[in-house]
Amino acid sequence: MKELEKLLERIIQRININLRELEYDVSPFIKNLVPLHQMVKFYAFYGITPNHPLDLVFRHSSLAGSYFLGKIRTRNSILYKSDIRGDELKQKGDVFHYQKFEIPITRDEGIDIEDSFLIKTLVHNFSHDPETLEKFFIRDTVSTHYANIHGSPIDGCFLGPFATVDLTSMRDCVIGTFSYVQAGEVGHLNVGPGTIWVRNPDEFNFLYRHPLNKLNHYINFIAGRPPQGFLMDFVDDRKEGFQRVFNAVNLEQSFPVPSNASLDRYAVIKPKTHISENVLVAQRAYLQNAWLGKGANAQENCYIINSRLEGCNVTAHGAKIIEADLGKNIFVGFNSFLRGRADSRLTIGNESIIMPHTIIDIKKPLTIPPEHLVWGLITNSQELASNSMTLKDFSKINNGLIKGNMSFEGNGAGFVTAFRERIHHILEANGAFFDGKKNKGHAQKNQNISFNTIQPYPDGKLQGLYPAIVIQP
Repeated sequence: MKELEKLLERIIQRININLRELEYDVSPFIKNLVPLHQMVKFYAFYGITPNHPLDLVFRHSSLAGSYFLGKIRTRNSILYKSDIRGDELKQKGDVFHYQKFEIPITRDEGIDIEDSFLIKTLVHNFSHDPETLEKFFIRDTVSTHYANIHGSPIDGCFLGPFATVDLTSMRDCVIGTFSYVQAGEVGHLNVGPGTIWVRNPDEFNFLYRHPLNKLNHYINFIAGRPPQGFLMDFVDDRKEGFQRVFNAVNLEQSFPVPSNASLDRYAVIKPKTHISENVLVAQRAYLQNAWLGKGANAQENCYIINSRLEGCNVTAHGAKIIEADLGKNIFVGFNSFLRGRADSRLTIGNESIIMPHTIIDIKKPLTIPPEHLVWGLITNSQELASNSMTLKDFSKINNGLIKGNMSFEGNGAGFVTAFRERIHHILEANGAFFDGKKNKGHAQKNQNISFNTIQPYPDGKLQGLYPAIVIQP
C-alpha cells in the first residue's frame, strides 16, 4: 500500500503545481475521497473485438473497477471505476477537417493518461485539438465522481463531480461541480459550479448558471467530505444492481435483443424493458421498465426508468430519464436529470434539444412542445417558459439575448445547426441508421465482444497497484 500512497501524493503535488496560479489546493478535496484499500477489492477489465485495435499498456498504476477498450496507455495514475473508451479514435490514413485545414493522420491515435486520478469518470471520443491529433492525453489531472472527459485533451486540471469537459482543449483549469464546458480551447480558468458554457469563437457564446441555492439540493461538494445531494443518493440507491452484474461471471439474457442492437454485458436491465432495432446500451447503463425505440441509445452511466423513447434518441453520457415520454430525434445532453412522477409524466416533443446538465424535476404534468431548446433548472411550466425557446426563434438571434440566467451572444442559427449536426453524427456513430448492410455503428460493432479481467497486487508495499502489463495482438 505504501507505493500507492506515494503515487497519490505525487499526483496531488503535480496538479497543485499546475494550479498554483489559481491558488487552488486539491488535497482537501481528494484525500480520503476514495479509501486506498478499495483499490484491492475490484478487478479491472478490457474488451476485445474484431472491430477495434487491441493495444493496452499499464505501468505503475491502479485500475480498480475500470474498463478499457482500444489503444490506451496509463502511467503513474489511479483510475477508480472509470470507463476509458477508445472505440472512436482516429486511425492512420484518416483526414481531420479543422477550419480550412485538412490534416492527414499519420499514425493511429491513442488515449494517454499520466499522473492522473480519475474517479468514476468517462473518457471517450477522440482529440479535437488540431495540434494533438494522434494523442488524446490526460495529464496531471483529477476528475471526481461521474465526470465526463469527451474528446478533450487535458493538462493540469481538476473536475468536480458531474462535471463535463466536451470537445475542449484545457490547461490548468478548475471545473466546478455539475459544470459543462464546450469552448474549443481554454486555460487558467476557475469555472464555478453549475456553469453551462458552450462557445464557438467568433460565432456564438451560450452561458447559463444554475442558482446554487437550488443546485446544492441535487449535488454539492465541499472539501473534507464526499459529494452529496439527491443525484448521489439516486445513484447509490441503485448500486446493488451493478454489484450483481460485476460479481457474476455469466449472466443469462432475460429478454430478446434484435440482432442489429447491442446490449452491454455490464449494463443493468430490470424487468419490462424493451430493446428495438439499432439500439445501443452501453456499460454501466441502467434500464428499468424502459422502452427504447429504433435507433435510440443509453450511454455510460445513463438511467432510464419507467420511460418510453420513441426512436433515434440520444441519451448522452450520465443523463437520467425517469417517468417520461420522449418523441423521436430528441437529444438529452450529458448528465441531465429529467424526472416526472408516476401521476405527473414529463412529455417531450419530437426534435427537441435538452441542453447538457439540464435539470427538469416536476410534480405536475409538463409537456415540452416539439422542436424546442431547453436549458437550466425547471420544476414547473413557468420555469419552462423562462428556460426554453423554439428552435425556430432561437435561430433568429443575430446579436444577443438575455433570458433569466441564460445569456447568448452571436449567431443563433449557427448554434442550432451545430447541435443538429452533432446529434446526427452521434446517431450515425452509434449505428442508428444501419439498414442491414450500410451504416454500421457501435450498436452493430460491439456485439461480438469478449471481456478479460486483470488484478492488482493483493498485499505488500505494492498492494493496490497493478504490475506492468502490455496487451497487444
